[in-house]
Amino acid sequence: MSGSVTEELTLVFDDNALLPLLFGQHDQNLVRLEQQLGVGLSSFGNQVRITGGDRPRVEGAGEALQALYERLQKGMTVEAGDVDAAARMVRSTEGTQLGVQALHDGSLVLKTRKRHISPRSPGQAAFIRAMLTNELVFGIGPAGTGKTYLAVAAAVSLMIGGQIDRIILSRPAVEAGERLGFLPGDMKEKVDPYLRPLYDALHDMLPAEQVSKRLATGEIEIAPLAFMRGRTLARSFIILDEAQNTTPTQMKMFLTRLGENSRMAITGDLSQVDLPRAQRSGLRDAADLLANIDNIAFVQFTDADVVRHGLVTRIVQAYEARDQSFGRERDLFEGAWTAGSAGPA
Repeated sequence: MSGSVTEELTLVFDDNALLPLLFGQHDQNLVRLEQQLGVGLSSFGNQVRITGGDRPRVEGAGEALQALYERLQKGMTVEAGDVDAAARMVRSTEGTQLGVQALHDGSLVLKTRKRHISPRSPGQAAFIRAMLTNELVFGIGPAGTGKTYLAVAAAVSLMIGGQIDRIILSRPAVEAGERLGFLPGDMKEKVDPYLRPLYDALHDMLPAEQVSKRLATGEIEIAPLAFMRGRTLARSFIILDEAQNTTPTQMKMFLTRLGENSRMAITGDLSQVDLPRAQRSGLRDAADLLANIDNIAFVQFTDADVVRHGLVTRIVQAYEARDQSFGRERDLFEGAWTAGSAGPA
């Protein structure tokens, strides 16, 4: 009885100085790829041998290592998140053109003052590409996929490059019903808790003094959705976050703020709508209404694009499974109720 076939691939890297950064301390990057891709990796000199029982996985691991090596050649870093991203790309895009090439595709790198940001999942790659090539982009999907973070990164990158003059960041303050008057403090103190994720993203990309200066001059503006009414914004990158909590009327108002030489990114998660049960989400309404209009792109993220802690992916999957099951049960219940009440009174 013959044993199982073992596939094997050997990679040779030219620059020995980059190998410690590629392999990681105590070869931890290689170990990380082994665990996530189910292959064996062994290094000797400037070579890495990849073994496994699945040829596509062996070749995918080779592509991942080559992509990480090319990042280092371009002066970029390789951190644990980048290794995870390479593995995620291999698992999600085996045999496609996108693949792990997005990890080192210079056209998809967003350059900010503090870091260079590249996609860490197929959905992120599609979202960055869409924001750089379309005037209006919708990013829809679960928490942890980097929608808001990438939208802010794209805005900062374009501002640094001189392609826009202003960044406008907005969220609906739905928890307070956009009736903020009863909250303590001045207006900034009232709305800041709802806009904190946007501040956090900015501080991750710009030095603190630049964030403060640009906020003071109005180059960066962070405001609740209600403050957008009646404005036309030219040469701006305009972001609406948590868009699932807008009404159709609010969404129409926001979308019509788009002015000359501006771009707009709308992000949201349709599984986390906080509106009253009978109120239709403006994000869902826009997705249905605008899907076939030129220069408007829709990017759908999935749980495969979650780039936070590994548990977040499993949490998202558990909730989605429960929601789907609940939806089927509700449909069966409503169908039985309708059949039972369809007869004569």
